[in-house]
Amino acid sequence: MNPIDLRSDTLTRPTPAMRRAMAEAEVGDDVYEEDPTVNRLQELAAEVLGFERALFLPTGTMANQVALLLHLRRGSEVLVPEGAHLYEYELGAPALLSGALVRPVPAPRGVPDLRALQNAIHLGPFQAPTGLLALENTHNLAGGTVVPLEVQEAFLALAQAHALPTHLDGARLHNAAAYLGVEPARLARGFTTAMVSLSKGLGAPVGSLLLLPKALEAEARRYRKLLGGGWRQAGVLAAAGLIALTEGPKLLKRDHEMARALAQGLHRLGLGVDLEAVQTNMVYVQVEDPQGFLERLEAHGVLAGAVGGRVRFVTHRDLKDEDIPEALTRIEAALQRAA
Repeated sequence: MNPIDLRSDTLTRPTPAMRRAMAEAEVGDDVYEEDPTVNRLQELAAEVLGFERALFLPTGTMANQVALLLHLRRGSEVLVPEGAHLYEYELGAPALLSGALVRPVPAPRGVPDLRALQNAIHLGPFQAPTGLLALENTHNLAGGTVVPLEVQEAFLALAQAHALPTHLDGARLHNAAAYLGVEPARLARGFTTAMVSLSKGLGAPVGSLLLLPKALEAEARRYRKLLGGGWRQAGVLAAAGLIALTEGPKLLKRDHEMARALAQGLHRLGLGVDLEAVQTNMVYVQVEDPQGFLERLEAHGVLAGAVGGRVRFVTHRDLKDEDIPEALTRIEAALQRAA
């Protein structure tokens, strides 16, 4: 029985076109800014996402942390929506690297409560000063949910009113854009910096982009090298990133349709699925014993993950059309066997 792997969209393999591009990539030393393929990727990313500059980094976590180093003074804080990747899954890096606090604010279904955010801003002398407002779109732990445009605009207006910089953790920004039917640049507009992952739904094997103003580029490069991101002939990876950035977004609607079909099927099987939260390529299921449930699924050839005390399924480009119906058949068999 071939396993159906729904653990993450990071599991996608490079396409044949990516492999050819990687093998034939024109390369140079990127620390000297002499890798032509990296330079093309950065120029294209800045152009299509509406920023002055883009910087190619190994991971989204590194890109987020470089952004925080750019924005925060030691002892200051960044406000994030509750459940944010910056708070939950970056290993305390802001405290270690920037000497900064990460403070979550209420965000039902990943959408910031703007009144709570306003009240959380500290500018006085008796608390850690707020130095940055960060947004996550899509919001992983909320179920891959999307921040509405009007909320994003109000978020940016609030930051501007307090003269605060903003950072967008847009690891799956293209998923959010596909859901809303807008260009990704529309969702990145107005942020001081933004991060976009190439190695999730877009399908590249490695890499993320940090979008930023020209004035911050030199310092961002210094921090990237300080954190170990001074890679050399990185054009072999950037070549795949170019294809991911140009071709990957075209496939995301299919990922979302598969997730919706999976969610509806799981709901029919009596599992705890919040259908309103299934907006992009993730389906979270509430079960009493997540680990036991995952083990039963694996025995029937379905792989999922335990995230935030729930079971998470993620659809992606490497799935075949028949995989979701087959996964539902196997999950039903696993439930019947357990009963």
